[in-house]
Amino acid sequence: MVVTNLKPEAGVRVDRERLEQLYVQLGHSSAEGVIARAMEELAVRLARVEACYRKGEIDKMARAARSMVAISEQIGLETFAQVSSNVADLSTRGDDTALAACVARLMRIGEGSLIAVWDLQDMSV
Repeated sequence: MVVTNLKPEAGVRVDRERLEQLYVQLGHSSAEGVIARAMEELAVRLARVEACYRKGEIDKMARAARSMVAISEQIGLETFAQVSSNVADLSTRGDDTALAACVARLMRIGEGSLIAVWDLQDMSV
């Protein structure tokens, strides 16, 4: 028997135009503040999703995932928003395998997305 270890890589999509719009609309300092607060909130909610999932608190997990959609869209994290929405949707379907896979994907996408935005900020959007 051959066992293959899969190492999924999460493709992250950041809408740079959305970030640029924030800087134009709010000015550099205000935009950085909004982005920093959004990222902090996303990190907290991402941890909440994972903790609730592990505890079997699926309703709480779904609420946390749903709450991340608008925040991630605000700062141009398209993939993060989509996968957060998928987790919330799957929480009501009773497909434990699909939910587990999607939560794992959200953890990868979430981490990658937050890193991508920090990297973009370092390059001065």
